[in-house]
Amino acid sequence: MPTQQKTILTKLLKWRYKHISDKNFTHILSVLVGLLAGLASVTLKNFTYFIESLLETGITISSNQLYFILPIIGLTLVYLYVKYVYKEKVEHAVSSILFALSKKKSIITLKKIYTPLIIAPLTVGFGGSVGLLGPAVASGAAISSNLGRLLHVNTKTRSLLIACASAGAIASIFQSPIAAIIFAVEVFSLDFTMLSMLPLLLASISGVLTSYFFLGNESLFNFSLTDNFEIKDTIFYVILGVGTAFASIYFTKMYFHIFRLFKPLKSPKYKLLVGGIAIGIMLYFIPPLYGEGFGFINNLLDGEHLKAIGKTPFDAYNHNIWIVITLLFGLTIFKAVAMTTTFAAGGSGGIFIPTMVMGSALGNVVAKVINNIGLGLSVSESNFTLIGMAGLIAGVLHAPLTAIFLIAEITGGYELFVPLMITASISYLITKNAIDHSIYTRELAAKGNLLTHNKDQTVLTLMELDEVIEDNFKVVHPEMTLGDMLHKSVAKSTRNIFPVLDDKEAMVGIVLLDDIREFMFDRSMYKTTKVETFMHRAPEYIFYGEDSMQKVMQKFQDSGAWNLPVIKDGKYKGFVSKSKLLTAYRRKLIHFTK
Repeated sequence: MPTQQKTILTKLLKWRYKHISDKNFTHILSVLVGLLAGLASVTLKNFTYFIESLLETGITISSNQLYFILPIIGLTLVYLYVKYVYKEKVEHAVSSILFALSKKKSIITLKKIYTPLIIAPLTVGFGGSVGLLGPAVASGAAISSNLGRLLHVNTKTRSLLIACASAGAIASIFQSPIAAIIFAVEVFSLDFTMLSMLPLLLASISGVLTSYFFLGNESLFNFSLTDNFEIKDTIFYVILGVGTAFASIYFTKMYFHIFRLFKPLKSPKYKLLVGGIAIGIMLYFIPPLYGEGFGFINNLLDGEHLKAIGKTPFDAYNHNIWIVITLLFGLTIFKAVAMTTTFAAGGSGGIFIPTMVMGSALGNVVAKVINNIGLGLSVSESNFTLIGMAGLIAGVLHAPLTAIFLIAEITGGYELFVPLMITASISYLITKNAIDHSIYTRELAAKGNLLTHNKDQTVLTLMELDEVIEDNFKVVHPEMTLGDMLHKSVAKSTRNIFPVLDDKEAMVGIVLLDDIREFMFDRSMYKTTKVETFMHRAPEYIFYGEDSMQKVMQKFQDSGAWNLPVIKDGKYKGFVSKSKLLTAYRRKLIHFTK
């Protein structure tokens, strides 16, 4: 930053410290962050729709033949940008934000502001079967993080601003401010207190207003609720809840399974080629898999299932409702496959909207089966389409409240609140019992890097092992004599434990002062007895980069030790003492709960 700009910024910050309290400054920033996140979302949507509109005519003229080549072109453009401009690995949007919150002090690089706005539209516009919500949230989070750093706010406020950015992005895309706030609380494990509620509310309102300003009253779903909930349909909503739960489990398992299938393909070029061809084939047979899929959802809500399915090789059989049901069910199966293949091939996007597409198709299928099974039953297909979306969101994302309020706001009322609660809660409960963590959080949880609503676990996650490692221990070697150890190490140490290392700095054991106490004054042993005589294995070892702070704490509890050695890359790094660990925990807890 030029010197003149630094001077202006310094004066501005000084004025702020004198005239604006931290609380009011946070409120101002939350409004600004909501506006910027909303602007990023609008930019993302418009760029994507521009690419889709350019390609739409060609797809129609070619009778879907372009589906075979468009995904490869889009993925190639993304690959070239990432390799020569971005020069970093593309990470899953929400997971990378959660990692930044827990392990990077809410610091996100500047490049992540604009990169999602480029590679996500290229992925989705050319047919990648992913959503735009994740990239919008990622861009907004990067904006808020860098704005917080520029204005010297602390880590806790920066974390809150990131949550505000996510609320602003979601509110802008869906024009659903309440669901946006709840998403920030559920997914980012934010404490819903008065301290956080008002900034989230301000950011959400700002995001919605930004969307209205640029897009007017245009909404993603042009739907008005006409069929109210009837008590006789309760059992069918229970069935839908169970169905969406199993679909959520399938969705999650398929996500990780396809990534494992692509793992043997070491080169990004091979992944791009294989993935691009696979996506093209799926698009040819199931056109609604193209892009996000909002048009598909709107057609189902309008009762236009043939328009939703689009032109397929099975058009001659579409007069048969069971063929239509089969095609829609095929979409629920292949949406998860197409989405994950897009990611595995190097594409960029989100999972939220594909979840909604899959849920809408499944809900519509369940309603059509009930209506055509020949038992004289009748349910609202549009209602089941909406509630199917809620069931998948609740199950896949482990966010039942977000699912309920999002669909309620989309419909413009709360007439479906009871069936939404039935389906979403059943889907969430079954999925949560089958799969502990969502796609967003599974890998982070496995590494102990996940923030949760459990304060104890969250505090441990926020702690860093480097903060508690002590390295002022005198090192000894197995071949060292007792005399050398006493003169060179014991006499110069304030510790009562001595790490024993070999020539390669690998730890082979430890010696406690108590182990040699009775021999310390026996001079006859000084030259004849070696350290290896007294050394023994440590009660437990801490592995740097592998053990989470939760695991470290557990090792102290299980071993009963007061000091445990730390091993990094096979070499000794230092010790962690229980007293220092507990002191650091207490300090972090006090800071976290302020």
